[in-house]
Amino acid sequence: MKIILKQDVENLGRKGDIVKVAAGYGRNFLLPRKLGIEVTSSNVKMVEIERQSLKKKVESERLSYRELINRLNAVTLSFARKAGEKDHIFGSVSAADIKDALDKLGFDIDKKKIVLDEPLKRLGGFGVSIKVFHDDRAEVKVQVVKDEEAAAAEAKPDVPETEK
Repeated sequence: MKIILKQDVENLGRKGDIVKVAAGYGRNFLLPRKLGIEVTSSNVKMVEIERQSLKKKVESERLSYRELINRLNAVTLSFARKAGEKDHIFGSVSAADIKDALDKLGFDIDKKKIVLDEPLKRLGGFGVSIKVFHDDRAEVKVQVVKDEEAAAAEAKPDVPETEK
């Protein structure tokens, strides 16, 4: 079954693309949710007209997002975590932590757009990608450092003071 997508569908295609899908997927998922329409000659002509206007709109949006990408590329976030031996931290730095830190800096980024395969569980510097616009991504530098309070507690042995 051939479908013209009316919206971007993850792992399938973008708005205006003509994709071939299984008949059940098209009938039971895409069409009822208004994510796509069947391919007919009139629908193809309609989509071509929409695609041309969408192309102009996408280019203007891409230019506006370029500034956001440049601002995000300059950001370095630092997280202090308690750490044990071999630079393993207790807990982790997740996408939610990164989102909260970006919110404090004035960025309004959806947590789902932060590309983090698994939470960061080691000390060090990392590059975290953020989906900004379609295939355009920004990379935020994330530093995970050892918490100073925890390091000071490790350095001082717990020796009870003797009374004088």
